[in-house]
Amino acid sequence: MATKHILIVPGDGIGQEVTAVGKKVLDRIAEKFGHTFTYDEALIGHVAIEATGNPLPDESLEKMRNSDAVLFGAVGHPKYDNDPSAKVRPEQGLLKMRKELGLYANLRPIKLFDELLDASSIKPEILKGADILFFRELTGDIYFGEKGRKNNGDTAFDVAEYSRYEVERIARKAFEAARTRRKKLCSVDKANVLETSRLWREVIQQVAPEYPDVEVEHQFVDATAMLLIKDPRRFDVVVTANLFGDILTDEASQIAGSMGMLASASIGDGTGVYEPIHGSAHDITGKGLANPLASILSAALLLDISFGMKTESETVINAVDKVLKEGFRTRDIADTKTESSMILGTDAMGEAVLKFI
Repeated sequence: MATKHILIVPGDGIGQEVTAVGKKVLDRIAEKFGHTFTYDEALIGHVAIEATGNPLPDESLEKMRNSDAVLFGAVGHPKYDNDPSAKVRPEQGLLKMRKELGLYANLRPIKLFDELLDASSIKPEILKGADILFFRELTGDIYFGEKGRKNNGDTAFDVAEYSRYEVERIARKAFEAARTRRKKLCSVDKANVLETSRLWREVIQQVAPEYPDVEVEHQFVDATAMLLIKDPRRFDVVVTANLFGDILTDEASQIAGSMGMLASASIGDGTGVYEPIHGSAHDITGKGLANPLASILSAALLLDISFGMKTESETVINAVDKVLKEGFRTRDIADTKTESSMILGTDAMGEAVLKFI
């Protein structure tokens, strides 16, 4: 039995709805296994700007630092997407959170439940058996480099920057993970063009001899984008830079059938943050249509990685598997064979998972 403090950070849009379901799953696990989970909530993103003028208030950051783990929702709002000149933006809160908490490694498991083979636009025979673990570097690259305008605002620039240390620390995490899986690591870069990628490849090559049991492959990002769709089963562990990882993992959501199925963990020097990879999806906010399974699977990652509760984590994943085997779907993962009575809303899907836990 354990006592842990979890910070719930719903954020914007459907983040509010799916994290509420994720919290219910954590409560059920605590009840089933005799743990005590205490909770607090914090603001980030658009809701934080509206309340305080700051996308990540100091109070929220302090709560994050003092928590054992963070269950996170999403940030973003259309008003900022349509106003490139806005100086204060929800995403600034997300980037600051990652930087201040030292969250340099973003883990995104791309694992396909067999029941969702038909939910993807990719042929089932290409998908079946795909199981990829992405390591996306999270605190470097153009997201954090110098940026600005010149020539009276007519020219914009974003500087991509990486240090040897930044590449080496995430490389080691990826190699260690590969050792526990199929012992294959693919490092993705653009070393034929970018100097940051040349450093990236150089560091991976220097670290590789320490892991002689892991087979290492180097690929350019454009080739990887093609191969993820052509032959996703060839990949085991993939490690890549911030920008490339952002794009490739969203592309890889099609392997799992929907972004609504993909969880992630952001870990590093401090408190771990666990979140679905989908955005705030304001077009369906408040309609009860959001798929909560990515948030539920993020809670499973939280239990495993931050708390070391592997049995509890597997219990959550098995419950999701059973729900899908029963034929229940949310709208985003339904196909033409799904009966309308089996298409559930956000809360109903959550209740179905709780039943199997």
